[in-house]
Amino acid sequence: MMYGWLWRRLPGPAPVRVVILALAAVAVLAVCFQWVFPAVAPYMPFSDTTVGE
Repeated sequence: MMYGWLWRRLPGPAPVRVVILALAAVAVLAVCFQWVFPAVAPYMPFSDTTVGE
């Protein structure tokens, strides 16, 4: 449902829409890797190691 709404709201023919969606996906991934994941990493249990204790 959300993807259909997004597809209908984008301007231009289908190839232009695909390019816009690809750029948007790259932008979202860049924001996640630059700011979201580093901010959440200290709260994740993956860095709690028990080896060597």
